[in-house]
Amino acid sequence: MPLYAVTIFTSAFLLFLVQPVIAKQILPWFGGSATVWTTCLVFFQTTLLLGYAYADWTVRRLTPRNSLVVHAVLLVASIALLPIVPAAFWKPAGAENPSWLILGMLTATIGLPYFLLSTTSPLVQVWFARRFPARSPYRLFALSNLASMIALLGYPFLLEPWVMTRAQAWGWSAGYVAFVALCIAAGYASRRAPHAMVRTHVAPSSVAAEAPAADAADDGGAPPTLARQGLWITLAATGSILLLAISNHITQNVAAVPLLWIVPLALYLLTFILCFDGTGWYKRDVFLSMVAAALGVMAWTQADPSLTHELAIQVGVFCTGLFLACMFCHGELVRLKPSPRHLTRFYLMISLGGAIGSVLVGILAPLLLPAYFELGAALALCALLLLWQVRRDHAVFGILGLVSLFVTIGCAAWYVREFYDGTIVAKRNFYGVLRVWQTGSDEATKRILIHGTIMHGNQYGDPVLRREPTTYYTATSGIGLAIESRHPSVEPVKVGVIGLGTGTIATWGAKGDVYRFYDINPAVIEIAKRDFTYLGDSEATIETPLGDARLVLEREAPQGFDVLAIDAFSSDAIPVHLITAEALEIYLRHMKPNGIVAFHVTNRFLDLVPVVEGLAHARGLAVAWISDSGDGRLGSSSEWVLLSADPAALAKPSIADAATPISPRRDWRLWTDDFNNLVQVLK
Repeated sequence: MPLYAVTIFTSAFLLFLVQPVIAKQILPWFGGSATVWTTCLVFFQTTLLLGYAYADWTVRRLTPRNSLVVHAVLLVASIALLPIVPAAFWKPAGAENPSWLILGMLTATIGLPYFLLSTTSPLVQVWFARRFPARSPYRLFALSNLASMIALLGYPFLLEPWVMTRAQAWGWSAGYVAFVALCIAAGYASRRAPHAMVRTHVAPSSVAAEAPAADAADDGGAPPTLARQGLWITLAATGSILLLAISNHITQNVAAVPLLWIVPLALYLLTFILCFDGTGWYKRDVFLSMVAAALGVMAWTQADPSLTHELAIQVGVFCTGLFLACMFCHGELVRLKPSPRHLTRFYLMISLGGAIGSVLVGILAPLLLPAYFELGAALALCALLLLWQVRRDHAVFGILGLVSLFVTIGCAAWYVREFYDGTIVAKRNFYGVLRVWQTGSDEATKRILIHGTIMHGNQYGDPVLRREPTTYYTATSGIGLAIESRHPSVEPVKVGVIGLGTGTIATWGAKGDVYRFYDINPAVIEIAKRDFTYLGDSEATIETPLGDARLVLEREAPQGFDVLAIDAFSSDAIPVHLITAEALEIYLRHMKPNGIVAFHVTNRFLDLVPVVEGLAHARGLAVAWISDSGDGRLGSSSEWVLLSADPAALAKPSIADAATPISPRRDWRLWTDDFNNLVQVLK
């Protein structure tokens, strides 16, 4: 018994620990976008499906001995792919589809090890049922999910803050080698099964009797009907859709912090643990009522514009709602589970549902929907499924289900209407949702570029005002002061900008100047050139190379920038790889000796000023923090941190007089490519 428990625990622990470990490694390659996590989940869910399909096939088609031999050979062969460190040639050049590139990289890097880890839960349960025919294997599934949750919750608190990224990959690889030995040993031990057991995993009647028979699910061990299997798939898919849709919702306006990925996934796994534990955690009548209410509250919270920026409310409501909804989905799965003889088919259908859900949200939704409308659709789907499951229960539950369905559909429609009210352009891709919102008419118009829920620049239609710098880029802002400090020079100014937005910074360009805007998102470049006139109106020469700025700058010859602005936002999220010691070295290579590197650190949720100051201190650079409240007319409040290798560049009165003293933080480690932790800078 302990051997099987340890094997399945180790497998599940590694299975879910690798998810944040590998995702954090590749985040810098794809602009720090939270969509990296969603795409990774598509790979993980799909590979899990393949693993369960393999387990189902080998159990049904091969003898126990042959199945073990095949599995052992694959396990030993997979060690050759270690360590799980992505090769540098997978780095994007700029024009590739990020989703397909990520999927290809994951397949090549961790495909076979992850596939074999995915097979472990059903296979070990089958081996256990052979070895101990009088005991139910289903509680091992709960143990598997417990290990998964421990791995996920342990990562942001115990691993990420203390262990270098590369060391994480090597440590995981060592753990995988230990797992291979455990798995082969567990498979060999199962060969000592009672002779009465057939070559598949058919359990005796005592096991079948031990399994709950709610809704006559196993029907005496008869094969599950297509309708039953379809319901398994639907319940599993609904939980998966909710997981990804809610993860997208709560991370789109915050940095790609592993904690904000992990909490929803951990709650999702917790529902599997509780429901499959077999101790009656799923009190059906209680959860049916709570789920009906939770779906309505989530739908309202998404649709109400006044709650958009309330992070605590958003995270609290949607994480609680996700837990309750998944308790319903997975609790209903347990009520409908078959006898252990059909165990692998049951898990195969669950994994198929999970894969379908991840593909719908992670791949198809960005292609088919102009915004994050999938969350509203997911809530309505769950309400419809609730109504279906209670159709034969007490009339009260039917009424609750019907009300929940109407509320979710109504709020979803309201959310869509609010989204399109004033919107003239809407564009969604791997990097998020962009829309251009317009108010007024004729010369009194104002266009605003919105990424998620955050403004990324605006422009007035008035012929005079449209050439004026606005929002975070006015004359009193950090970037305005930095550029203006160079204009008295007789030489043209060269300015680099990481993050195009609407191109507002181009208003500072004079004849002969060169302004080079780096942006990873082709939709941003398209909108800035088509729907705003800052680039076209500028007297400077404008260049707009496509691709992740850091990767592009790594390949370019020194540019000789007078000013380099780091303004690459994904809503309120600044990609971490742009504020590390290695990134700063790249920037300095492209600067003139007295050049100014300007970090835009305006952020509702993250305090990045000490991070940038720490980088400057480690490199011996002069630093100035410009906290600007805006001019009350065109400007918005902003925070910029200016760095320079030449102290005289920041000692000019226009900059020195506007600077605010910084309280240094020496109680944390310098941020590098191999170590950074956004949790510590959450406000």
